[in-house]
Amino acid sequence: MRRTLLVLLVLAGVVTVARAEPVMAPDPGPERLAAGAPVRGGALTGYQIRSSALVTADGREVSRTGFDPAGWVPVPARSTVFGGLLGTGAFPDPFYSTNMAAVDASAFAVPWWFRSDFTVDPGAGEHTFVEVTGVVSRADVWVNGTQVGTVVGMYPTYEFDLSALVRPGTNTIAFLVAPNDPTRDLTTGWIDWNPAPPDNNMGLVGDVTIRQSGPVALRGARVLTRLALPELDTADLTVRVEARNDSASPVVATLSGYAGPAALRATVTLAPFESRTVTFRPSTLHRPRVWWPVGMGRQPRYELAVDADVAGRRSDGTRDRFGVRRVSSTVDADDIRHYAVNGRPVAIRGAGWSPDLFLRRNPTRLAEQLASAVDLGLNTLRLEGRLGDEDLYEEADRLGLLLLPGWECCGRWEDPGSWTGEDHAVARASMVGVAARLRNHPSVLSFLIGSDLAPPERVETEYLAALRAVDWPTPVLSSASGVASPRSGPPGLKMTGPYDWVPPGYWYDKRDGGAYGLNAETSAGAALPSMDSLRRMLSPEELERLWREPDAPVYRSGTLGFADLAIFNGALAGRYGPPTDLADYVAKAHLAQFEAARAQFEAYARNAADDTLPATGQIYWSLTSGWPSVHWQLFDSYLDPTAGYYAVKRTHEPLHVQYSYDDRSVVLIRRGSREVAGLTVRAELSAPDGRPLGDRTFEDVTAGAGNRGGVAGVTRLGAVPVPEGSGAYLLRLVVTDARGVERSRNVYWLSTGADVLDYAATSYITTPTTAYADLTGLATMPRAEVSTTSSERRVDGAYVTTVTVRNTSAVPALQVEARLVTADGQPVLPVRWDDNLVPLWPGESVTLTATHHSPSWTTVRVTGWNL
Repeated sequence: MRRTLLVLLVLAGVVTVARAEPVMAPDPGPERLAAGAPVRGGALTGYQIRSSALVTADGREVSRTGFDPAGWVPVPARSTVFGGLLGTGAFPDPFYSTNMAAVDASAFAVPWWFRSDFTVDPGAGEHTFVEVTGVVSRADVWVNGTQVGTVVGMYPTYEFDLSALVRPGTNTIAFLVAPNDPTRDLTTGWIDWNPAPPDNNMGLVGDVTIRQSGPVALRGARVLTRLALPELDTADLTVRVEARNDSASPVVATLSGYAGPAALRATVTLAPFESRTVTFRPSTLHRPRVWWPVGMGRQPRYELAVDADVAGRRSDGTRDRFGVRRVSSTVDADDIRHYAVNGRPVAIRGAGWSPDLFLRRNPTRLAEQLASAVDLGLNTLRLEGRLGDEDLYEEADRLGLLLLPGWECCGRWEDPGSWTGEDHAVARASMVGVAARLRNHPSVLSFLIGSDLAPPERVETEYLAALRAVDWPTPVLSSASGVASPRSGPPGLKMTGPYDWVPPGYWYDKRDGGAYGLNAETSAGAALPSMDSLRRMLSPEELERLWREPDAPVYRSGTLGFADLAIFNGALAGRYGPPTDLADYVAKAHLAQFEAARAQFEAYARNAADDTLPATGQIYWSLTSGWPSVHWQLFDSYLDPTAGYYAVKRTHEPLHVQYSYDDRSVVLIRRGSREVAGLTVRAELSAPDGRPLGDRTFEDVTAGAGNRGGVAGVTRLGAVPVPEGSGAYLLRLVVTDARGVERSRNVYWLSTGADVLDYAATSYITTPTTAYADLTGLATMPRAEVSTTSSERRVDGAYVTTVTVRNTSAVPALQVEARLVTADGQPVLPVRWDDNLVPLWPGESVTLTATHHSPSWTTVRVTGWNL
């Protein structure tokens, strides 16, 4: 008897589902709003949607090809309901002011219909299937008037046999998508990152793919690689694929293909409707092209192809890519996790990644985000719950960015005590669906089966069985928070925060979130964007409240414990002095953000080589926000860098000089495999007006090498003195080589009195500061003057703007920033500056280079703390 429904889940310990070969759709845009046009195989490119409250027809009618979709709204593929409607102009800009809060969410409290047409090619095979992923939260699936099943959960991969239902030519598929509730459904939510969108992201955010094949279908091709260490001269390959006989007769299938240079061939006999895992004869690659994380080598990948022939005719085929690399990891006696890739230790320099709040797909924007992570000097991104799509993993593979995906905290995922039988099934299927989709990607470093909590033994056992069934290749961690699980044991991570403001000196003490171990999420919280972005996202009234009402709730902040900027604003007024207007508030905020982000990364870099309690890595919270925000970002949702961006970028220069807030020592960080000898390091102290207050010089210094990019070399020098008197002062560190060429420079604004922390009152949010360093003297810095020249040229299709800024005054110029703006004063974005927010002493000049794709800029705007 023919099966009319095939749902491939991990319900019996056998896994035969995998990610389909994707057909990449273009960026969302007007050309995609004519959705619903027939698609011949591949992924659907769009839908027509409508609220079920406005549709009187049932699924039998909605899924018929002749159904009249008058009044239905065309949206792109991979669309939430609200995100799709935004493309039609149905709502005011939700990223401005409190527009999103004003949306009536009751419209999304009922199911919504999604429908689309597709075309079946009679010559492509007698069997037709639809593969469904990314449903938030569940959907009934209808094809040509018949319900073929129900999809539950965002992460499983479901496949339905449509062979008895479809006909040559145009066919129709429809989904009745139920509302999402992250406290009830194993999908995704936004926790305290930001307010939830009005529809809670309900929709179809994954690919829906039509697949046609002959009697034998192939699914889930994967390559298991075993790289020889430490030589890296050979790699053993094992290739597996699921072969499934979809016919009522026994068949003999010839499977052939290649995994890189290795040829694949096997013959398999399958009984009617039988599925079997086919393992090809193992092969060995000699002198393999090895995949490395960014900064440690190149990122080559090999092609994987498997075809199935039956009776001399092609029945099905699958294509993918894979990388040869080997991840290993240990947890030491101090409960600290260490990672190595291809046998070389790796210090995790990461950040938390956030997608667009409405989960809209935009590969161009995504590529810019990941390129910014590399530009920052990061090598890892953590993905908590919002695991991204194929675009993300392909780009990470290409760039060498390591990825740490895992389940999210605080909702249904971490409430297994109330799980139903369906929840357990969906959780297992989710684990299989995600693992099968990610296992061939060399960028994936580990999977975290828990976030704030580790799963109980039953759930952990189910996860681990699912991972084994799909040949998961990298370490599995019980939680991001350090909570151990019965089978996986301690994860060797910590998640102690902080998430809100702490002073720079906090990071140097090896307790709580200080620089030791591997911290899965941590930062000083608040990160105000540029004035350009603030004016774009906030109303004039909100801009005034931002600086006049320091304890007031801020809609553009997070939620729960992060609904305001009170802690940050208190520190700003206490250290720099109360703001006098909006511009003064934003300027002081950027100074505070710069020093906080710099101290965090510098402390973790300095302590990476320690013999006891080493700092093996950190995940800065976060890389960017899903919407315009004042919290947790190194660049904002408009792709505009924050002050912290340039602070972090500078810490990752090849040779970097830095100051230690705990013992006042000068440290050299060398990111490179060769030591640098014959260096001179000069530390100069000055008053805010530029008067010299003392100096110290270290001569004939050798900066020790790192381990070829994985862990930096650390060279500690002596301490610099504290000048006499009280209040703020400047410290300038300059490194020159034996030829007198400057190799690194760093300027700190410091106080003779330190910030005082109350560690006994530490919470997961912050450690309170009971006394502030006095930096109010910075407000008295004399005004500096600069001259500016600029030029522009075309290079490889991009515009390269060069800006030279010279300090023509007799006083230091602090935090000099160049921005490109259009004729109407709008910032040119995205833009990649080689450096920015630079200090200039009297007579000094700097040349800054920006790369962008906008030919319309007319002005270089130069600002600074005391310009």
